[in-house]
Amino acid sequence: MNLNRLAYFATVVEAGSFTRAAERLGITKAVVSQQVARLEREVGVTLLLRTTRKVVPTDAGRALHARCLVILHESAEAFDELAQSTAEPRGILRVTAPFDYGLSVVLPVVTTFIRTHSLCDVELILSDRLVDVQSVDLAVRVGWLRDSSHVMRRIGTFDQYLVCSRDFTSQVGRAVDPDDLAALPFVSNGSLPEGKVWRFSHATRGRRTVRMHARVTIDATPAVHGAVLAGAGLSVLPDYLIAADLATGRLVRVLPDWKLRSGGIHLLLPSARFRPAKVNRFIASMSRAEVDRAARSH
Repeated sequence: MNLNRLAYFATVVEAGSFTRAAERLGITKAVVSQQVARLEREVGVTLLLRTTRKVVPTDAGRALHARCLVILHESAEAFDELAQSTAEPRGILRVTAPFDYGLSVVLPVVTTFIRTHSLCDVELILSDRLVDVQSVDLAVRVGWLRDSSHVMRRIGTFDQYLVCSRDFTSQVGRAVDPDDLAALPFVSNGSLPEGKVWRFSHATRGRRTVRMHARVTIDATPAVHGAVLAGAGLSVLPDYLIAADLATGRLVRVLPDWKLRSGGIHLLLPSARFRPAKVNRFIASMSRAEVDRAARSH
């Protein structure tokens, strides 16, 4: 079946005459009449009752018209979606992310993105406080999400490590259990809901919940990282932020056999039927960056 005939038929029903339908479609009345007549022959049912003054759909015509609206709407959206997927990203892309993950992972992606897509600019909002998803095109969330009304895509995971500077290891001594560390100086992350209480698990020794002694509390994860590097105490930091420090020995994992809870890397988007090309391409770039990071960590 020729979908154009459905479009001609639907327009005649909505316009109430072949003449007005032809004017809307920008074609001749004869073409419209001919195509609708062919449609009726194909389905074997009279769809329109024609008089000298108006055109009225039959019961079968009204039923088909209701279906036509759905079919034509879906086909138009399919072409819109295809056009958006192949279009060149343009305009301003607004992205928000936490400070630490934003600096470590998102910023390099943004740099490559603007080099690749010259018609697109990026506004990157880095904050450990949650930015309203409706005010941006894309929000990166790191950790554990509550139920959300927004569209969510999980693109990766991260691990948390208890670490200290190389010089601080002398204070750790021969600790073998998380409870042994409770009295040591700890740098607490004030942006976390529970920055002083940590839950550890061990393959054979079970679980421990430890309340650390916070000598310093800082509300930004990169600053917590800096304080630990300077020897202020122990802290828990995400793997993506400290991978280079662990590799060079600037930071050392404490009680590495004791595990902390892993978290997720999520992309949150405002509810929308379709996404502009700039958003779809950036999502793809972020997904590739997470795959590459996971591969390097293993």
